Amino acid sequence: MLVRMAGLCAAAEQCASDIRNKILKQGFSAEQAESMVDYLKKNKYLDDNRYARAYAVDKVRFSGWGRMKVRMGLRAKGMGDAVISQALEYIPVSDYDEALSKVMAAKAKNLDLKDVKDLQKLYRHLSSRGFESNLIVSAMRKMMKESQER
Repeated sequence: MLVRMAGLCAAAEQCASDIRNKILKQGFSAEQAESMVDYLKKNKYLDDNRYARAYAVDKVRFSGWGRMKVRMGLRAKGMGDAVISQALEYIPVSDYDEALSKVMAAKAKNLDLKDVKDLQKLYRHLSSRGFESNLIVSAMRKMMKESQER
């Protein structure tokens, strides 16, 4: 099982809680699982900081998630606040702004930006994706200004 988990960790970033759960599902005891996780950490197969950084960057780039949703996802994986904060700082600002713009443009395509209810829908959608209120309002104002100039 240890070799299998090491191979899994070598193929892609994993977090300790996911690996621990996989070991436990195979019928190993909690002590055996902890021993295997410790071995994987000691030999650099597992690193929760490295995993959290990769998770944060990938969720922003490929899933269009905001920081708040990334924070909740990492917390659900059992990450501590210090690890989460470091991971969120690792997200490039340009990637974050691009993700917000893409998600907003995709949703706005189907909305009438002159209708207050549609603007509320857009705001709620962006908020549900985990973007911060101040950034949403700023991006929406910019988009509305650009649409009026056309």
